[in-house]
Amino acid sequence: MEARKVPSRKDGRVIVHFDYDCFYAAVFEAKNPSLKSLPFAVQQKQIIVTCNYEARRRGLHKLQLIRDAKRVCPDVIIELGEDISRFRDASKELYNFIKEYTWNGRVERLGFDEVWMDVTDMVDYNMEILNRHHLGQSFFQISRDDPTDGFTFDASIVAGHPYPKDYTCETAEFVEDLTLRMRLGSHLAMYMRHQLEQQKGYTSTVGIATSKLLSKLVGSLNKPKGQTTLMPPLAASEEGTSNAQIFMDGHEISKVPGIGFKLAQKLREFVLQRPAAFQTGLVYGGTKENITVAKVRSNEDINPEMLEKLLGGPGSPHGIGFKIWCLLHGIDDTKVSQAKVVPSQISIEDSYIRLDTMPEVLRELNTLTRSLICRMRIDLLGDEEPFQDESDDTSALPAAKKWLAHPKTLRLTTRPRQPLQPDGTRQRSFKRISHSAPLPNVIFNLSESIDAQAERLVSSTIVNMFRKLHPEKSGWNLSLVNLAVTNMAETAGDSKTANGRDIGNMFRRQEDVLKDFRVIEESPISDVGEESNETTGELWHESQSASSAGMNKSKDCEDQGRSAEEAELGSCNVRGTMANGFVDMGTADSNGAEDAAGHDELDDWNEDAEVDDDIDRCEHCGARMPSFAMIAHRRFHKPLIDP
Repeated sequence: MEARKVPSRKDGRVIVHFDYDCFYAAVFEAKNPSLKSLPFAVQQKQIIVTCNYEARRRGLHKLQLIRDAKRVCPDVIIELGEDISRFRDASKELYNFIKEYTWNGRVERLGFDEVWMDVTDMVDYNMEILNRHHLGQSFFQISRDDPTDGFTFDASIVAGHPYPKDYTCETAEFVEDLTLRMRLGSHLAMYMRHQLEQQKGYTSTVGIATSKLLSKLVGSLNKPKGQTTLMPPLAASEEGTSNAQIFMDGHEISKVPGIGFKLAQKLREFVLQRPAAFQTGLVYGGTKENITVAKVRSNEDINPEMLEKLLGGPGSPHGIGFKIWCLLHGIDDTKVSQAKVVPSQISIEDSYIRLDTMPEVLRELNTLTRSLICRMRIDLLGDEEPFQDESDDTSALPAAKKWLAHPKTLRLTTRPRQPLQPDGTRQRSFKRISHSAPLPNVIFNLSESIDAQAERLVSSTIVNMFRKLHPEKSGWNLSLVNLAVTNMAETAGDSKTANGRDIGNMFRRQEDVLKDFRVIEESPISDVGEESNETTGELWHESQSASSAGMNKSKDCEDQGRSAEEAELGSCNVRGTMANGFVDMGTADSNGAEDAAGHDELDDWNEDAEVDDDIDRCEHCGARMPSFAMIAHRRFHKPLIDP
């Protein structure tokens, strides 16, 4: 029984999860408010990717064929939404709006339409100034520096909907701290929701809880334009049950963030002791046999050790069994990530009914590459403030553009469609294969046009990567192609002095920047290679992508936007390739997804990235680094050695 012990809870945080209502449709409605009262849908290729609630009231739904939608609702208004730049820009605008409220910088975006915000410090501060004898007349201070900046609220009640529905607020003078903290969090979320609607024109559905997992799930209970707070008790006790566990137990296993498609399949089959039956459908379908969290958790054979054996294996992170065991009990200690200046990766993808000829592949690769380079220039370029000597009376030169970060890795991913079976059906497959290579530096040349760069990158690099994934000349049939740049290396800081740019920050970060060039004192190891075919992991920090066979939804996977079916928790690959005595250490992003330098074969590394195997040691500080980096390093010491 010790193995089945319930893991301990840490419920000290207050996490708010925002989910914008019908986001794609809301972007159009923000520009044209008259659409809000009309049945309105957004189309990508031949599919409705979203529709507003008036359209849903008339029988329309997501992932519906356009011809079926027009038959069900002839007066539906449809706008083409294949240009996702408008959605990306709107998402960034709303993210920046929410980020203005944070004190600790912990605001994390999930896809285009979801944001987590850790408001623990704001709630803690207002708990200290709260008058518990007059909870009905409370004031929430949203500015740490201005005590008049805030709003009045009634701390004796929960703003919005509580979970459970029959929850009643305590009327006693003394209220448990956790209960009071969740009330304060609910009122802050309500205030921010209203500000978002009044100032930006977007409605949202919000969940408030003590973790990312619970806040995301509980927020979906009252859609649209509602909010729900998961109230204590959150831990089981002898006197009563846990609201968190009761809430979790009712969810189908695949609906739990962190348990992706593949993991859910293994859990279903273990509980059923046979393969689960699936319904046929346009996109992915659904299982005919719902296996709830309660069924899995209460199975006498399931414990962390068994889950490790069942779900672990090559490519799975150590401890996945305990991780899933915690999720089954509604426990998630994952932190809300700090707001980032630059994304951890930029990714563009599209899906296809059939893609099986080289001319078609080249056309699609050129299209995706142009979009990728365009996004790089939008997301990774900033204004370089011109330096002007105070003694110079001339006006400053116009600001130039600078790269905020240099992605080091280019990754190509495809999803081959399975061949037809003898009975004419096709087996479902969500397996992606990927190949990575160093990103050529010419991509950072701003004097060259995007079209010219895309054509050069495809012909010189991406076609070779594609051939490594698909060495056969024909016969492959692709349902998806994804192109991404990863391994962001941020450039030097922005601070300047009268003597020029202050590069001290860059050298303080040299361990991170030069982590791909770690010295091996022993004799160099050669002839080490890796298979180029990789299956990307599946992570819960990604929403379900509608890109699949027959649906053809284009999808930008910026930063954290790969589909959940393709990023299952526990399939993280960290690769290391050795060449010329150096180790290229693959790294993983905050979600554990493969974000490695990606030199899958030794030949690629030698062909595409020259490595200087001469190592110098600084005579002033003893630092060891490649000779090309030592030149700049010595310049950093120059003011100290030549006074």
